[in-house]
Formats: sequence, structure tokens, C-alpha cells
Amino acid sequence: MKLKLGQDSPFAVALFASPAVLLFMVFVALPLLLAAGATLTNHRLMSPEPTRYIGLDNYRRLLALDLAVVEPLRDAGAVLRDEDGVRYPTWRQVRRLHPELGAYREAFHLDLPEALGGARWVLAASDPLFYRSLINTFLFALLVLPLQCGVALGLAELVNQKIRGRIFFRTVYFAPVVTSMVVASIVWAFMLNTDRGMLNELLRGLLGDPNAGPDWLGDSRYALPAIALMSAWQGAGFQMLVFLAGLQSISPELYEAATLMGANAWQRFVHVTLPGLRNTIVFVLVSTTLLAFGLFTQVDVMTSGGPLDSTSTVVYHAVRSGFKEQDVGYGSTITLVFFVIVLALSWMQRALVAKGEK
Repeated sequence: MKLKLGQDSPFAVALFASPAVLLFMVFVALPLLLAAGATLTNHRLMSPEPTRYIGLDNYRRLLALDLAVVEPLRDAGAVLRDEDGVRYPTWRQVRRLHPELGAYREAFHLDLPEALGGARWVLAASDPLFYRSLINTFLFALLVLPLQCGVALGLAELVNQKIRGRIFFRTVYFAPVVTSMVVASIVWAFMLNTDRGMLNELLRGLLGDPNAGPDWLGDSRYALPAIALMSAWQGAGFQMLVFLAGLQSISPELYEAATLMGANAWQRFVHVTLPGLRNTIVFVLVSTTLLAFGLFTQVDVMTSGGPLDSTSTVVYHAVRSGFKEQDVGYGSTITLVFFVIVLALSWMQRALVAKGEK
């Protein structure tokens, strides 16, 4: 008896798909299920206590939020002030007055103007670092997305020109992509050094000021943008090749027709290049966003989440909780919740793209 396998045979389809399905089940689905199970336990690494079921306690610890309204300090009805402005009670004093906030710590606060009462709204959480890390992750994505994609599109336009040596320039621009992220992070950490870093030395030479140049990785205002700059430099080469493939798929006749109609270079870019790259732009934006949400290596090597947790991301917080603090159950909870957030954002992004196509 001979078994004939046609191209449309269900058995043939299953046979060809089985390696990919097997790898997906072993390296994606199974770890995801194990992580989901660990979120319901107090499992720790190298702990003498046995693992036990704790239900949704990890989720309550991670997601618990409360909003506290703190009034300014007053003396005889007058608001007290110091050199920093209006004085407010410390969070320890607030928790002493409100015992129900004993398990919460301050994540963010907003001071209202005195015309609106002058109160301080405090967003308190049982794990404020998770929410700070979540905000930092979104801020990093907002910084790196236009920077990296814009640079990649500009480089693609340059190397798409018929000039001598364009193959060399394509290789040079793509070289950072194949460089280890750890090595690139170490090199950039030296370049961004406050005292002897190349960038600050260049600024001091141009400005003639020996004190010029900020503390790139030691100041909370500059650390995350500095990491975004480094990440955009390292990843722009890959998006450049994707944009280059999209540019070469646009028919030259469209540019010729636009030129005959009197369109200048900018008008050809807006009305010919961008519409022709629509699908490519969507792919680059989606892939870059997903990669930005996975930020870890740069933070681990360059800042270790500092200064003042200004560069801590969700992935870094999960790894720190799961391995450095050895709380595997809680680290798995952070990972699973973040997976759901990214999945929801990807679905929204896909729905918006589908709506735009209609």
C-alpha cells in the first residue's frame, strides 16, 4: 500500500508544519504555561521553604493602586513654604495617619496649583517600581521609534542613489546591527563618560568650556534619551535594508511622471515615495515598537536601572525580581502582565492599520 502525498493533502500540510509547531510548543507555549503556573505560587530560587500555592497574591502585589490626596502643611491657616515651594507631609507621615496605606509606596505625585486648592495627588502602589518601569518603557519607545525609523529612512534614501561606493556605505551602516549589543553598550558607556567620554570632550572642544557636557548616564534627565540614542544607532541599519527593499520596489516610471508634472524632490518624496512605502512603514513601525518594549541589555550594562530608577524597564524589573531577588513567582507575574499589555497594544495597532487600509 502506497501513501500518496499531494500538495493539498492535510497529512502533507501537517507534516511540513510539524517542525515549526513543535519548536513553538517547546520554546514558546510550554514556557508561557510554566510561567503562568508560577505566578500562582511563591516559588523562589534556592529557598529552603517549599513552593506553595498562593492564588492571586502576586497579581494583587503587582497591580494594587490607590490615590491619596495630601493637603499642604499649614500653620494658623497659612500654607507653609520653603526654598522648594509648598511643603507637604512626608509619605511616612501620610501612612501613619492612614494605616490602610501601610503597604503602599509613592509611585508618582502631582501638585495642584493653589488656585485649585494646592493639594498633592499621590498615586501609591504596592510595587511603584513596576509602574515607573512601565512608564520608562513607553517613553523609550516614543523616543526611539521616530529617531530610529527616521534615520533608517534617510539612510535608505542615501544608499539607494546610483553613486560610486554605495555597497560600501550599505555595509558600514549595517555593521552596528551585527555587533553584539553588550559590546555596543560598553563602547557607548565609555563614549558617554562624564569626565573622559568622547562626546563630552567633543562638546568641550567646540564650546571652549572645560565644564561643558552633561552627565549622560548619571543624570535622570539624560540617561533614558542617551540609551535611546545608542539603541537607534545600533538598530537603524536593519530598518534601512527594509526601507531600501521597499524603495527599490517602487516603479521608476512614477518618479518620471511626477518630474514631468513639475514636482520637486520634496513633492516626489511625499506623493510618490511615502505612499509606495506604506506597507513597509507599517512593518517597520510594528517591529521597532515590539523590539523597544523588550529593552533590557542596554539598561543592564550601561545604567543598571539608575539613576533613581529613571531607566528601569519592565523587562529589567522582571529579570531583577526573578533572578537577582530570586522571586521567580513574582518575576513571572511581571512578565505575564507585560505580555498581555504588549499583546493588547499589538492588536490595537493592527486594528488601526486595517481600518486605515479600508
